Amino acid sequence: MRSLRFGLAVPAWVWLAIFFIAPIAMVVWFSFGYKPGIFGTHANDVLSFDRYLEAMSPTFFATFQNTLWVGVVGTLLCLVIGAPVAYWMAVKAPPSQRGLLIALVMVPFWTNFLVRTLGWQVILAPEGWLSSGLQAIGLLDGPLEILYSRGAVLIGVVYNYLPLMILPLYVAFDRVGTPLREASKDLGASSVRTFLRVTVPLAQPGIIAGVLLVFIPLMGDYITATVLGGAQGNMVGQLVASQFGTAQNWALGSAMAVLLILIIMLTIAVAAGILWLVTLPFRNSNRLVLGEAS
Repeated sequence: MRSLRFGLAVPAWVWLAIFFIAPIAMVVWFSFGYKPGIFGTHANDVLSFDRYLEAMSPTFFATFQNTLWVGVVGTLLCLVIGAPVAYWMAVKAPPSQRGLLIALVMVPFWTNFLVRTLGWQVILAPEGWLSSGLQAIGLLDGPLEILYSRGAVLIGVVYNYLPLMILPLYVAFDRVGTPLREASKDLGASSVRTFLRVTVPLAQPGIIAGVLLVFIPLMGDYITATVLGGAQGNMVGQLVASQFGTAQNWALGSAMAVLLILIIMLTIAVAAGILWLVTLPFRNSNRLVLGEAS
């Protein structure tokens, strides 16, 4: 029976090995090589860490700071915007309408990622309808000057990745169940206290999943930064893409990609440690209350 259960997971493991582990291993292997001449892309006959030293330039770190700022702020905005929507869908909306609401959340994914981002380029353009409308009602004295800035990139990434935050939060809030919330209120807890001490702790796995689903692909996004950011909205993904595409320096691009992966993992580890320290008093108080009750 154990062999049978393991066999059910074999297709998934094979798929991950072929389309995830193998490409990552190839990128790591390329990062130790070099660019052989003007027309070559990579060579690994001489292995070294020189590409990593070349990648760790002031330009890379300045671009990464901007990428990290966009990633953190964009993820927090998705959480702040998506949490009320997901809670309303899971708790307040009639059960008969929840399927339709989930379909509406998925509507942006019916359109190509690039097309959606180009749509925001049209909206945020100085001569676009948003700029004209704001000038018509007197909120702006001149054209809207937000396109090709970090603010425009932030708007684009929040729009593109918001559904990835709403869906896991909806599942998490839905699994908490009405009886637990009603029991908390019957014991004298207010709606706010019930949400903070019952709903949020039980929905924590979904919240973490939503944050990871948004933060990780957002940090590697280069389409949104290219279309909406221009020179002021550069992100590391653009540097990696330019090395593979324009410069044809796959070794340097691979080194930048590996550094980006490592820094993302480090950022997640630091955030997890801070979250663990912040929630430690609450966990200790819950244990104390449960001990006294027993």
